[in-house]
Amino acid sequence: MSEGNGSLTLLARSPGRYRRDGPAHHDPAHYEIPDHDPADHDPAERNHAPDDPAPVRTAALVAISHGTNSPDGRAAIATLVEAVAFARPDLSVTGGFVDVQQPDVVSSLDGIHSGCAAVVVPLLLSAGYHVHVDLQRETRAHSRVTAVSPALGPDDRLIDVLEHRLRAAGFDQKLPGQEVVLSAAGSSDARAVNDCRTVGAQLERRLGVRVTVGFLSAATPRLACAVTAARIRSQQVTVSTYLMAPGFFFDLTRAQSAGAERVTAPLLLPGEPAPVPLVDLVIDRYHEAKEHAGLF
Repeated sequence: MSEGNGSLTLLARSPGRYRRDGPAHHDPAHYEIPDHDPADHDPAERNHAPDDPAPVRTAALVAISHGTNSPDGRAAIATLVEAVAFARPDLSVTGGFVDVQQPDVVSSLDGIHSGCAAVVVPLLLSAGYHVHVDLQRETRAHSRVTAVSPALGPDDRLIDVLEHRLRAAGFDQKLPGQEVVLSAAGSSDARAVNDCRTVGAQLERRLGVRVTVGFLSAATPRLACAVTAARIRSQQVTVSTYLMAPGFFFDLTRAQSAGAERVTAPLLLPGEPAPVPLVDLVIDRYHEAKEHAGLF
């Protein structure tokens, strides 16, 4: 698999803009903008009387990903959280995980300033069990006022990143006999499976070539079967990886793509800036959920 520069705008990282806040964790998932010097504030704001009410704080953005044992996957997800914090220095941005890693959802909510509400943005591509059950249960049980946004997909900005990865891997839809197989994680939740099929249809419209969807677990057709069927029909088969980051499912994607000419990289890669469309998508999901819930 080859990765070129492509034409997608990428957001430069500026790690020095952030600091870790709260208990130490193995991963740089929790970033908060440093407190401003009081001298930078308006004097009227600086000289509150002791009995003045505390200023209202904007709801924190809590970016919750699945979690992985892969060091590359951990680094890639952390880059996205970092890029969101860089893009929105006015917000408190923190990361957490529904599984495998720490901090978990409860610990992530515990670490936010006591005066803040929170908006949980799942860094998940489709709305399956984690979005509809796990995150709803854990946020409702917490004392903090919290809203949960929809999953990231489907969305045209994900198609932007998928197309970028395809170009970088050498895909050219102008060549005859092309077919793309979208590799998705899969879910027992039909809503998540339908989300993936919608993304496949969006990608097909964008590229103008046939796109089928193959699943790595829980749903059919399985990726290996989808690749085999595409190989029979088409001269060139490309597997488009519809996964957030490297990890177990990306390893499975490569293992089940025998017969394909190429396999693209996941949406995020370690050591590479987070694509701007993904950063914008996370921020938009935050605003949509915050406004829907009527949070400040």
